[in-house]
Amino acid sequence: MVDDIRLSAAFGDPAVPEPFRELVPPLTRAAAAEESNRCLYCYDAPCIKACPTSIDIPSFIKRIATGNPEGAAHAIMDANPVGASCARVCPTELLCEGACVLNGSSAPIAIGRLQRHATDYAASAGLRLFAPGEPAGVSAGVIGSGPAGLSAARELARFGFDVDVYEARQVAGGLDSSGIVSFRLPTHVPDWEVRQVEELGVRFHTGVRVGSSLSVEELRGRHDVLVLAAGMGYVPPLGLEGERLEGVYDAIRLVEATKAGRMPSALAGARVAVIGAGNTAIDAATCAVRLGAAEVKIVYRRTAAEMTAYPFEYEFAKQEGVGFVWLTQPLRIVAGPDGKAAGLECMRLQPDGRVGSDGRRLTSPVPDSAFLLEADAVVLATGQERLATLAEQLGIAHRAGVPEADPRTGLTSDPRIYAAGDILHGTGAGEATVVSAAEQGKRAAAAIAAAWLGPDFASRRRAPAVAVPSRHAGSAGRI
Repeated sequence: MVDDIRLSAAFGDPAVPEPFRELVPPLTRAAAAEESNRCLYCYDAPCIKACPTSIDIPSFIKRIATGNPEGAAHAIMDANPVGASCARVCPTELLCEGACVLNGSSAPIAIGRLQRHATDYAASAGLRLFAPGEPAGVSAGVIGSGPAGLSAARELARFGFDVDVYEARQVAGGLDSSGIVSFRLPTHVPDWEVRQVEELGVRFHTGVRVGSSLSVEELRGRHDVLVLAAGMGYVPPLGLEGERLEGVYDAIRLVEATKAGRMPSALAGARVAVIGAGNTAIDAATCAVRLGAAEVKIVYRRTAAEMTAYPFEYEFAKQEGVGFVWLTQPLRIVAGPDGKAAGLECMRLQPDGRVGSDGRRLTSPVPDSAFLLEADAVVLATGQERLATLAEQLGIAHRAGVPEADPRTGLTSDPRIYAAGDILHGTGAGEATVVSAAEQGKRAAAAIAAAWLGPDFASRRRAPAVAVPSRHAGSAGRI
């Protein structure tokens, strides 16, 4: 049995600067047992239906209650290849915990924390949870190693496919590894999930950008089938005057820098304005607070009712001291005498009675309402750029770069190419979450296996009866 000391080995990791260490401590074995014994183990469990990957939640909780965290981890990771990350970043109050039958009479079961307890155990024990299938003689190339790509790669390997993953960044794991703040999702968590996939013989090629450093023609020549799971890019230009000034940051690159240990010293003591009000904007704002900013304000053209950040993210930002400037439209970034960003020229907005296609209220300018918001740093956090050229280069049908794909299987207009994850949500439609991307990767892999291996493909998906020590066990014990 792995003790509580090892389970919490990564919590408070001295290699991570104190402000960026994980905020929520792990459950002890005793606390996990007590919480799991509150579960009613519902027969027709609504929590399972609320989970996009359909984790058998009562089953894994029962295993924790009976002293089998290894079995719990297996149940979780079998359904969700990024289950350790999701234990930390899933909006559980909107999904599984929100569906818990105990809501209304008591607190819901802390499903996310129990899921973390089990997956932390597996990593701390250095367990390899799955095994590759018998070789099928089919080669698959996966573009992107985020939740969708990682899930597709793992499932294909379990079906016996020979799999290569191509990642444009230098580190595998997608935004889980580089784009979610470390105090919510430490890097060693997605690193462990990547290692679990490597254990199946999957090869990761990092620093490879399909369409430039690796041609589409060469990629097609290497593989029988492709999965397009490249996600989305960095923050797109807003078209504001002054965007290229020193002191203007891309929110995703800012978070990425902190996860890589490159802490931007210029934000210490600075007045920071963050443009946008989604989860990435919240991450950037709270990063700025931890980097020592004197003042951080989120500037948004609508109100709190229309912001896209999760409610718990909004509450967290307020607790961190982040201010909010509502109904405000940035006009330009103003330069100071030194040529660096010195402020954000804005105008006030007001609801005008119209409603957009997404159901949110629209706004109009308030006459003569221009004002200057003083800021030494401006962070752009208004969504992510579509990787429009990839679909075009691959020759598949798309709408403004968003692939057209079967929502059940991910099959595109090319029978050899499937798509999954955030790259399908460039129009703002759909559930662009880590857990939904993982499910789409799984579905694409199952559809590929059915197409290439026949109707009995599911019988090829293998897992060892007993988890065995990982060849990476020496390093995996940090979770």
